[in-house]
Amino acid sequence: MQRLALFDLDNTLVDRQLGFSAWAAEFADERQLGGEAARWLIAADRRGAGPRDHFFREVREHFGLAEPVEELWAAYRARMPGLVRCDPKVLDGLSQLRASGWRVGIVSNGTADNQLAKIERSGGWMIGDSPEHDIAGGRAAGLRTMWVGGQGPWTGGVLRADRTVADASAAISLLRGHPVAGRPGRGDVSS
Repeated sequence: MQRLALFDLDNTLVDRQLGFSAWAAEFADERQLGGEAARWLIAADRRGAGPRDHFFREVREHFGLAEPVEELWAAYRARMPGLVRCDPKVLDGLSQLRASGWRVGIVSNGTADNQLAKIERSGGWMIGDSPEHDIAGGRAAGLRTMWVGGQGPWTGGVLRADRTVADASAAISLLRGHPVAGRPGRGDVSS
């Protein structure tokens, strides 16, 4: 039987939050919005939840910017992929996972152009950080699931992932059959 592992992109394979924080600092600095602007942008982003056009409409209104929402969003899409990074240990782990016979894929709920640029930038190939999107989606597709829980508390209610790990490297180790230090989960994900 072919083994399949699907990984979420943002905050699972790549550190979107770190990239977004860098973007927010650049955006605030370029427009001379003041010292609190980057913190406001990070809070308003809500970890990438919600449509980007709404986010940029809110940004435009809050800071009184003249640029159209579409222009702000386009500049973000052009810059953001260059700010995200995939940990080299994760890239190496994905290569090892593939070499040991696993099919590896990326599943993402972001806009195609932005996510493809991040994938190309990171080199990365259902494991995810969102109970609502990644874990529930994986369950609905009949897949076993692994939650990358290092980003915050579980918000998925009674629905639980088969396993909980700290990060993508731990997920890869678990899939390859290596013990993972940290929180044990339920279920067997190695077959």
